[in-house]
Amino acid sequence: MAKAAKKPSPLGKSILRTAKDMLAGGVMDKRGFDRIAQELGATTLPNTQPITAKEIRALREKAEISQAVFAKCLNVTPDYVSKLERGAKRPTGSTLVLLNVIQRNGIELVL
Repeated sequence: MAKAAKKPSPLGKSILRTAKDMLAGGVMDKRGFDRIAQELGATTLPNTQPITAKEIRALREKAEISQAVFAKCLNVTPDYVSKLERGAKRPTGSTLVLLNVIQRNGIELVL
């Protein structure tokens, strides 16, 4: 008898979105992502959108933290955060993944 497909819980959906962001950012490989998706019974996942400089600054200002503190949360330098907020650089890899997580769930997850 075949196993019935299970619908992911709200926590499972959050884990899947994070895994998708990690895959998109190059932090996780496809095999690891597929394993997580299979365990959680996922069939479709939300699209990850790039984050603009304006959105990055808004995230930091909403959390009411300095660029230096935000940089610590992202494990980058304050100068890099400044460049992201000015649009001189675009976030990639784990930085992009963390920004997507913060955007969806709030800064509290990384503090």
